[in-house]
Amino acid sequence: MKLVSNSISPDQPIPEQYAFARIAPENHITLSDNINPHLAWSDAPAGTQSFVLICHDPDVPSKGDDVNQEGRTVPDTLPRVDFYHWLLLDIPASVTEIAEGSHCRGVTPNGKPGPAGPYNMRHGINDYTAWFAGDENMKGDYFGYDGPCPPWNDERLHRYIFTLYALDVTTLQVQGDLTGGNVVAALDGHVLANASFTSTYTLNPAL
Repeated sequence: MKLVSNSISPDQPIPEQYAFARIAPENHITLSDNINPHLAWSDAPAGTQSFVLICHDPDVPSKGDDVNQEGRTVPDTLPRVDFYHWLLLDIPASVTEIAEGSHCRGVTPNGKPGPAGPYNMRHGINDYTAWFAGDENMKGDYFGYDGPCPPWNDERLHRYIFTLYALDVTTLQVQGDLTGGNVVAALDGHVLANASFTSTYTLNPAL
C-alpha cells in the first residue's frame, strides 16, 4: 500500500499553510491557515472494508514547565509523548483520496464539531482538546484536523507521521471517546496493511 501527498513531502518541512501556527518575529508565533493537506493512496489489499487515517507528533514535551517560556528552552533530552493531530475513521473502501482543505480551513476557537463527517466518516478528537482545556478563549472539543504548533522554544525538530490503515471492518468499534489512544487500541486485530510517511515542522527560528 502506498500513501502520498501533493501538499507535503516526506522528510521535508511542512509548508506553513498546513500548520496551526507559523513564525511571527514580533511575537514568536501567530495563527496560520490550518488547511488539511491532500492525501492519496493506492494498492490496498484485497478484503479492505474501510480505512483509518492518523497523523501524530511523537516529539511533544512530556512536561510543560518550559514550554513557550521567555528566556527558557525545552531541552532535546526531555522525554517525549504522542500528540494526535488528525483521526479520521470509517473512510469507505471506495475512497482513495482526501482533497486539500476538504476537512479543515482555518483555526476554530473553542473547537470544531464532530464526530460526523462526510460520506459517513467519523472525525476523532485531536489533542488540542486537552491542550486548550484551561484557556477560556480556546477551550472546547477539537474534532478532525488541526495542524502543527510545536513550542517555539523547543530544541527538537518535530516529526509528523501520517499513517493510513486498511481495515477488515467497515466501522471501527472504539471503546470510550474517539481519542488517539482509544482509536489506536481499537485497531488491534483489524489492520490488513498500513502505509505512512513523515514530515517535519518547527516554530523555533534557530532550527
